[in-house]
Amino acid sequence: MQVDYIIVGLGLAGISFCEQLRSHNKTFVVFDDSSQKSSVVAGGLYNPVILKRFTAVWKSNTQLHLALQHYKNLEALLNITIDEKIPVYRKFASIEEQNNWFAASDKPKLAPYLSTTIIENKNKAVKAPYGFGEVLQTGRVDTNKLISAYKTFLVSLNLLKEESFNYEALKLNDNGVTYNNLSGKHIVCSEGFGVTKNPFFKDLPLSPTKGEVLTISAPELNIDFVLKGPVFIIPLGNDLYTVGATYELHDLSHDTTKKAETKLLEGLNSLISCPFKIVKHVSGIRPTVKDRRPLVGRHKAHKNMYLLNGLGTRGVMIGPYVAKQLFEHIDMNMPLDSEISLERVK
Repeated sequence: MQVDYIIVGLGLAGISFCEQLRSHNKTFVVFDDSSQKSSVVAGGLYNPVILKRFTAVWKSNTQLHLALQHYKNLEALLNITIDEKIPVYRKFASIEEQNNWFAASDKPKLAPYLSTTIIENKNKAVKAPYGFGEVLQTGRVDTNKLISAYKTFLVSLNLLKEESFNYEALKLNDNGVTYNNLSGKHIVCSEGFGVTKNPFFKDLPLSPTKGEVLTISAPELNIDFVLKGPVFIIPLGNDLYTVGATYELHDLSHDTTKKAETKLLEGLNSLISCPFKIVKHVSGIRPTVKDRRPLVGRHKAHKNMYLLNGLGTRGVMIGPYVAKQLFEHIDMNMPLDSEISLERVK
């Protein structure tokens, strides 16, 4: 079998790159063993504002424009609904934070995204005496639903190998790559945290973070917006909510921990006053990078091998942007954004 591209990994980065290939009529096959779980930690939110500091996300306008069209196209392709338009309310802890919000809303990069109307809290189950600031143009992508449906789509076209990729069987030469009975012009590695087991890219400056989230049942909470305070609370319907997320640098196992549960509950109890019950607790490893920029580009020694990784905590928004960058770099010889290029890694 001969294809233009072999892709290893089918998370948000892999799907975004597959869609670039499909839109340009390139042939490909994907290997994925379902070992990476970072999408369950992210919550699927797209939000153009860093709410801790009231600053704009890097290239927020460009990222958001590409991402919204990307998920709209996927909904049509897969005949599913995955993009839920839902506002994000940032709880104000003080009058000073309200003033900081208004100051931020005057900045050109933030003005389109920060409402200048303070929303009064009328929900007795929520602790917010100073009200909320509303972030505009936000939403949530059901990443688990997307990945499952996209895998089914690829299986129907015989384009997905649901197995681990054995790099020992990979052969690289100037004309392309071969893997068992498969040959391709290029190989793109998008394994997320799994790249640490990739012998060609295992020494990258990744600074992975483990994240844990809870799902709670809270019938009296009754909110239809994402609430952001010490933790975020995302409504899922049927009185269920996602509560997250933690950031752990040292324990990189996929095991859930009592320590993370305690931290999440402390944040949750500072936000709400109604009864709730924990119904689920999950963890995942985010492929984060020290300088908070993805790692994209060509391997130093092998001209047909490429990396698409390091999406970190904002994979929903940044995935389509970096996938477009990489495809145009490979196929059209266009330069990569210097802030994401592997060339910055010494």
